[in-house]
Amino acid sequence: MPLETVTRPPTKKLWLAAIKPPMYSVAVMPIWVGSAVAYAETGQFNPMIFFTFLGSAICILAWENFSNDVFDADTGVDVNKANSLVNITGNKPLIFWLGNALLALGLLGIGAIAYWQQDLTVIGLILICCALGYLYQGPPFRFSYRGWGEWLCFFAFGPVAFAAVSYSQTKSWSVTSFAASVVIGIATSLILFCSHFNQVKDDAAVGKHTPVVRLGSRRAAQLLPWWCGSVYGLTALFVALQLFPVWTLLILVSVPAARRVCQFIWTYHEQPEKLLYCRLMAVTFHFWTGLMLGLGFVLGRGYGFG
Repeated sequence: MPLETVTRPPTKKLWLAAIKPPMYSVAVMPIWVGSAVAYAETGQFNPMIFFTFLGSAICILAWENFSNDVFDADTGVDVNKANSLVNITGNKPLIFWLGNALLALGLLGIGAIAYWQQDLTVIGLILICCALGYLYQGPPFRFSYRGWGEWLCFFAFGPVAFAAVSYSQTKSWSVTSFAASVVIGIATSLILFCSHFNQVKDDAAVGKHTPVVRLGSRRAAQLLPWWCGSVYGLTALFVALQLFPVWTLLILVSVPAARRVCQFIWTYHEQPEKLLYCRLMAVTFHFWTGLMLGLGFVLGRGYGFG
């Protein structure tokens, strides 16, 4: 039986759900934490590069969100998704070209950083991030339909993004920066994982084999505490290895947010209609994790780390 498109009037709440303002912390945290690590290790911080990178990252993430709605409209997976920009506007070409304009604006900012440094390394790394973003949903690849989305997300917002941020500030890389990228990459991929729970049936209907479709919602929900716990376990390990300053244990501030998302999804994993906004709970966990991790590195610099 074919799926029927849900038509609803575009309310303010629906527009906000489609634009996803809280999701942009996903773009902010690699810049914040990566710059904090660079500062903790070297004492170097260039505000102009930081804010240019921040604005560019937000534009590039907006491109990815816009283009994902376009590509999902092509497959029909978003036919029942009221907060799709394509479904709200009814104008797929408009969303497609707005997304491309945002990508161009973001790359212009990264190009400016490359010009200031007289070095193409940063723009090369960000182009890799963009390629990973396209592989996620873009035809003919659509790797998210094969269940690889979380891995792409991990690398794009973890190691590759951190390498670009670290190089933009110091023209170098470090083991500590890579270790921090693993922590933030895990926290970021959790957001994507949580976003699948409310659309298991629609994903399965079009052959989108997300991890939640493959595992089933019950087993996927059981995985969440381990996923969140790995963030704290790795941070404690890196502190013990003296890669992180002890101040980074401030990351434990995010434990209540982790507990909330795990408990909520476990309670309602068989009632997907109640899980539409569970990704925002995961965003809250990601936000506090990144904010406190970066703050820990800044404080560490002040107390002798680096």
